[in-house]
Amino acid sequence: MRVPLLDLSEQYRALAAPIRAEIDAVLASQRFILGPQVEAFEKAICRYLHAPHAVGVSSGTDALLAVLMALEIGPGDAVITTAYSFFATAGCLARVGATPLFVDVDPKTFKLSPTALEWYIDNRCKRDSHGQLRDSAGRRIRAIIPVHLFGLCCEMDAIHAISERCNLEVIEDAAQAIGAEYLTAHMGLRKAGTMGEVGCFSFYPSKNLGAAGDAGLVVCRSEELAKRLRVVRQHGMEPRYYHDFIGGNFRLDEIQAAILNVKLAYLDTWSAARRAAADFYREEFTRRGLTNRIALPAEPYRERGLTNHHIYHQYVIRTDRRDELRDHLAKREIETAVYYPLGLHEQKCFSYLGYKKGDLPETERAAGETLALPIYPEISREAQRYVVETIAEFI
Repeated sequence: MRVPLLDLSEQYRALAAPIRAEIDAVLASQRFILGPQVEAFEKAICRYLHAPHAVGVSSGTDALLAVLMALEIGPGDAVITTAYSFFATAGCLARVGATPLFVDVDPKTFKLSPTALEWYIDNRCKRDSHGQLRDSAGRRIRAIIPVHLFGLCCEMDAIHAISERCNLEVIEDAAQAIGAEYLTAHMGLRKAGTMGEVGCFSFYPSKNLGAAGDAGLVVCRSEELAKRLRVVRQHGMEPRYYHDFIGGNFRLDEIQAAILNVKLAYLDTWSAARRAAADFYREEFTRRGLTNRIALPAEPYRERGLTNHHIYHQYVIRTDRRDELRDHLAKREIETAVYYPLGLHEQKCFSYLGYKKGDLPETERAAGETLALPIYPEISREAQRYVVETIAEFI
């Protein structure tokens, strides 16, 4: 049996008619960039996330880049984040001339570890005469970027406590976690991307809410920042052909917004289906007595009364025989993926930062042991049983 990592064809078949109708309407209007579809999507996302402001942009990467430009984070600045993430998290920092400061991850959730974060600040940073936090090289630390990896929120209460103590802004990378929930101590139930000053989302086709190409979004609390982001996404142009500062070409296409407008209404249903598939995996792995041989995804918020405690953008297991297992599954036509095979601190392009192997041991272990199994809303239980049977055969 062939089991793909992701299959979007059934989702499209179910929504083909309304999606085609919306695309045809955009083509008929000949309004292709930042038009009524984008405005409608921004408003719909604000309602869905209970966020004050939303700004549609051209990709999740550009969402991060636009935020950094709007906040004027650049040369001489540093931002603390995780090395276990998609490249854009740190790549955008480097593109604006800022320095990524990598902190290790929690070994169970693979998220930025609040314990490691606090240790780093207390032992590797210092305050200047004005109380500004600086790294060991004297760079001004401006923000923390926690990444809600694989569809699960970071421990935001602990991260916020540290950020407030150190007067650092929190920029949430929620590219993989739209709709994921977290019960905060002071704000109550919140969704990924709405707990910091600003949140960044990706609608790459493989995401839980995916466009038919690149698309992204920024949400923020501040009306002033939202206005600045709208200018940043148009080359810093306001009014037309006048530029007080340099922005970028980060505009969201009308066709992508039209598709997302159709799909948004189904997002929670799809996330629930992914979660049901995750539950089935857990039941099958448990029934076969495999949970002492492989680590299943952590669900730290499951008992907190949250609906979307995890939205399972990916179903990631852990084993010290990862590469052997992956080869075994591939021979039986089961697709898997490795997110991510190398911590960002070990990437060649970041060698100038001076990190070496062993600096982030949990990140490095995760990079060598994690494996994403097939999961999507329409995956059949037959396919899942076959995946688990094949893993059991290997073990």
